[in-house]
Order: sequence, then C-alpha cells, then structure tokens
Amino acid sequence: MTITLHAQPYDISATGFYFTSAKDYRKKAKALKNAYGDPVEEFEIQFIDGDRMDCELAKAIGLSQANFADFLECAEAWEDWQKINVIIATGELGYVFDPQDDPDHYGIDMYHATTMRELAEQFVDEGLFGEVPEQFQFYIDYNAIARDLAVEYSEIEIVGERLIYRAS
Repeated sequence: MTITLHAQPYDISATGFYFTSAKDYRKKAKALKNAYGDPVEEFEIQFIDGDRMDCELAKAIGLSQANFADFLECAEAWEDWQKINVIIATGELGYVFDPQDDPDHYGIDMYHATTMRELAEQFVDEGLFGEVPEQFQFYIDYNAIARDLAVEYSEIEIVGERLIYRAS
C-alpha cells in the first residue's frame, strides 16, 4: 500500500500539499510560495494514508520534516516484526529513531500473548521452570508467576494485537 503524507506549512499564508515520496516532496516544496511570493521552508509532516502498522511507526518515531524520507524508505523495506521492534524501542523505551540501525539490535524479546497469565502458562508449558510432573500442574499458581513476570515484562497493543515484551 502506498503511504500518503501531507506537508502542512507553518506559514499560515501558504497551502500544504500531499506527497508519496521524498522526490515528490522536494519538487512540491521547492515550488511552493506563500501569499507574498516568498518560499516556504518549514512544514509539519502528517501521516494521511497507509497501513495501520506504518501509522503506528510514524507516531512512534515522531514523524517530522527531518525524518520523513527515512521513514518512507524503512516503511517500505521492513517487515512488520521489524516495525514492531522500532515502535517499542522508540515509542516505549526512549530510543532515538536511526534508520541505519538494525531493528533487531534493540534486544527486545516479544511474545504474542494477550496477558501476563497467558505468558506464564506458555513459559510453564515450554519447560522454562523445569519439568513439571503432570499431577502437580493443577497446583501451579499462574497468577503469582504472572505478577513476577510483570516486573520485567510489559504489555502493549499495536494495531489491535496485544503483545508482551521485555528489553534485554
């Protein structure tokens, strides 16, 4: 899907424009004049249309005139899991968006679990706490494990999907 952005001039006597690429932006921005014939140089960049994941990515990185070209390039090149890593790293963990960084370098462990209890059950099933005999499975306090997990893990919702993550 094509991403459409809008360049809204800070100059109130000028009219903004829509664009879908950095080349398109440069061409339209160079030609734009305000009501007095002066060139317009500063814009607020707004996300108008595209995938929900790309919209979340734009919000997380703080889409601006300085980074929209990198955003467009990354949004096209990255897989959804990479976008999710960047959304969590920049939007939740305070990292600064750098398009040269590998989205996997943030060290984020991500789980497609909807609650901490579900993650606790998943960890027990996978043997993270060791082998649990079948007769003892009914005595496991998953809520207590979930409370312990909540110390290191966080929950987030991205494009309608609940995820649990931990920054390592």
